[in-house]
Amino acid sequence: MKMSKLFVQTLREYPSDAEVVSHKMLARAGYIRKLTSGVYNFLPLMWRVLKKIETIVREEMDAAGAQELLMPFVQPKELWEESGRWEAYGKELMRLKDRHDRIMCLGPTHEEVITAIARDGLKSYKQLPVNLYQIQSKFRDEVRPRYGLLRGREFIMKDAYSFDVDEAGLDKEYENMARAYKRIFDRCGLDTKMVQSDSGAIGGSVSHEFMVITDTDAGENDVFYCNECDYSANSNHAVSKLPDTVVDGKDYFSKTEIIDTPNTHSIEKLSEFLKIPPTLILKSLVYIVDKKTVMALIRADKTVEETKLMNAIGGIEIRIASSAEIAELMAEKGFDAVPGFIGPKGMSDIPIIVDETVRDMKNFVVGINITDKHQVGANLKDLGLEEIKYTDIRLVEAGDYCPNCGKPLFVTKGIEVGNIFKLGTKYSNPMNAVYTDVNGKTHPYVMGCYGIGISRTAAAAVEAHHDENGIKWPVSIAPYHVVVIPVSTNDELQMTTSVKIYEQLLNAGVEAVLDDRDERAGVKFKDADLIGFPYRITVGKTISEGLVEYKVRETGELTKVTSEKAVSDIIEIIKNIK
Repeated sequence: MKMSKLFVQTLREYPSDAEVVSHKMLARAGYIRKLTSGVYNFLPLMWRVLKKIETIVREEMDAAGAQELLMPFVQPKELWEESGRWEAYGKELMRLKDRHDRIMCLGPTHEEVITAIARDGLKSYKQLPVNLYQIQSKFRDEVRPRYGLLRGREFIMKDAYSFDVDEAGLDKEYENMARAYKRIFDRCGLDTKMVQSDSGAIGGSVSHEFMVITDTDAGENDVFYCNECDYSANSNHAVSKLPDTVVDGKDYFSKTEIIDTPNTHSIEKLSEFLKIPPTLILKSLVYIVDKKTVMALIRADKTVEETKLMNAIGGIEIRIASSAEIAELMAEKGFDAVPGFIGPKGMSDIPIIVDETVRDMKNFVVGINITDKHQVGANLKDLGLEEIKYTDIRLVEAGDYCPNCGKPLFVTKGIEVGNIFKLGTKYSNPMNAVYTDVNGKTHPYVMGCYGIGISRTAAAAVEAHHDENGIKWPVSIAPYHVVVIPVSTNDELQMTTSVKIYEQLLNAGVEAVLDDRDERAGVKFKDADLIGFPYRITVGKTISEGLVEYKVRETGELTKVTSEKAVSDIIEIIKNIK
């Protein structure tokens, strides 16, 4: 491809609405253009990257025994009602009607459709196991699209679904897919960590995410991991051990009583006023889960992990209650309290979730639903709860102890690029998707689900491989392998040599670009770095000595070599990658 013909327009500045590195650089380098909120045009350079990722995915999925198909993007409401997800999925599911008033949705995922396909086509145990996958555009109506391709509304995804006769078969395929994913991301030049995660709206009993570890702002999830063993988990699934010490306030409070605590609206102010550590305060928080009021109790030095709380209730949407909603709740219960003085007493008719950190608390401080007053020296029996069921709703923190080996946990940022789920019979059971065993008895398929974000993988690669000058694509997924730059297009020797190098590379199967534009060399170099060509061959004045400049984008290394060596080195590199 000649640069003069390549459809690419680089920008002088980053777009004003771009927040993270991948969004900034992909837009500025001419890979993507925004169409509307969370929806992007994939321009020729981007499309080449995406197709290369798809090729790697296809090769590894096929090698792992999966079979490719393609399912409709638009799905009927009836299938989602069969699985029970039509209402449960939430507002991210884009619902619409066709001209005949049939209610449909734009597929954010395809569990229902693939289960219906299997129900019609997999009748006998002799046909199992089977793994079917597709690569397709999806649509999820995110409430706040951001981070460019990392959290858009429309995205390209590989989703695979396995069907087995039992849990043992699912376990085997789960491991098979985990190994395939490791190979896929290695080939894409991404260092990933497989971490335990929450199953979310997909459902199932076990799930893991493949996270690209990054120190950029795009890391959307905290990943907790142990250096002494293989434990790692997303923040919404991570658990940890705390010191096995009983939190007892007997040295601070000699008796249980209600005292004045004026203007102590925060844990910090209450702790300072009473001269006690936050570990002696029981924090009461009011949440709204699927429009239902819920109270969470946790030791005040710890933080509620909202996904864990939502899962404990069995909801799909969660948010902290507003001051107005708390005031309405207090009025309904006949109390006079503002946030900071809320407590569980008198709230037994709403769901109350108690964190494990509360279990060993004794002689603590708790709100009693009266403004400017707290109960001190309180114990669990004073809370007015008929039965306490402890649930882990705590956000793990760096320095907590690993649940497996007891060593300290570390935390880093990660970008999710893939996930795998053990679905079990979550979909096959309600949809009556069954096979017949050797004795003629029917059983629901035992299913797994395996997703890779194709467009997210491309964006994550930019987050992991860049510098201040632009993108540094891994060679395996770069839009082109090398750019050949004549310093002066008016110099006959430079142009003749550049064209010769370019044609030699093309004939050897190397994807090359000849920058034949009548531009200053500095402009060409800047565009080459911004676009992220893995290799650059510059033909300048030293060609009179038979030498060209050879640059490796990833390392920035510059060397003077003969044109023959530059060509042979690149051909060898590309041959090994393929």
